[in-house]
Amino acid sequence: MEYVRLGNTGLKVSRICLGCLSFGRSDWREWTVDDSEGRLIVKQALERGINYFDTANVYSNGGSEKVLGGALAEMAPRASVVISTKVFNPMGPGPTERGLSRKHIFESVDSSLKRLGTDYIDLLVIHRFDPETPIVETVQALGDLVRAGKVLYLGASSMHAWQFMQMISAQRVLGLPEFVVMQNYYNLIYREEEQEMLPLCRSEGIAVTPWSPLARGFLAAETDTSSSIRMKTDTISTGQLAIGGEQDRVIAERVRVVARELGVKPAKVALSWVLGRQGVVAPVVGADAPSHVDEAVDALDLLLSPEQCAFLEEPYQHRVLRGLEP
Repeated sequence: MEYVRLGNTGLKVSRICLGCLSFGRSDWREWTVDDSEGRLIVKQALERGINYFDTANVYSNGGSEKVLGGALAEMAPRASVVISTKVFNPMGPGPTERGLSRKHIFESVDSSLKRLGTDYIDLLVIHRFDPETPIVETVQALGDLVRAGKVLYLGASSMHAWQFMQMISAQRVLGLPEFVVMQNYYNLIYREEEQEMLPLCRSEGIAVTPWSPLARGFLAAETDTSSSIRMKTDTISTGQLAIGGEQDRVIAERVRVVARELGVKPAKVALSWVLGRQGVVAPVVGADAPSHVDEAVDALDLLLSPEQCAFLEEPYQHRVLRGLEP
């Protein structure tokens, strides 16, 4: 395993981050795995050297945090792992149970700490930009959590680059702890982040930890007709991300062509491409089986040639912005 600094911080993280969206309860999503399966995945991740784990309060309505926290408490010293969780999405029906108000941030973090079974969160990520809450209110609340020791580092997820820079500027003017991570949607079939967000992060020394580097499994498919339970039932893939159009299928086929040439699985090729992008520190890779962990870690050993990268990238044409919606 390779370990790198998380942006401008002194924190060292594995170059693969285990995404825990699939942990929790099947009544939340059909493709989620239960506690015992989740523990096997965490165990495999630790054995392969992964020390960076990403979840969110909204995943299985807190179930993911419980599975991850319980597994790590049994398998690893707290000081040896980096736990990332998120705040923003609704955690109840009321208007105060969502967004980035001071109230919701504080209550969400306290609840996440209980579910994770820890005294502090290494990295707290705001899941989306909240246009209904003043930026100053949000960044002051986040800064207070850092000063209180409940959170060590701050990150943000998908939003417009100008929104992200507005928040960073407010932190700087007020002398508050700044965001050190951007977790954005980025992969071979969605590269709009190359226009604004990735250059901004490189300029500011912010770590990029893309979510869904395999396009929610689309780029891992062995054939054009492959379909897992998740691919069949994931409404986000077919809805706001609009995965599976003609351009996407052309790119996915090129991934399979390169994979056949190299004698590896398509997932390894698609993930290797993301790992090779300038500024990308640790892609957040989901897994619903221990073997998926192995495939992700093995991608670190694959170096694509410039010609192979050009072949994979050539069909891409700019598309409508995706992944910014709550």
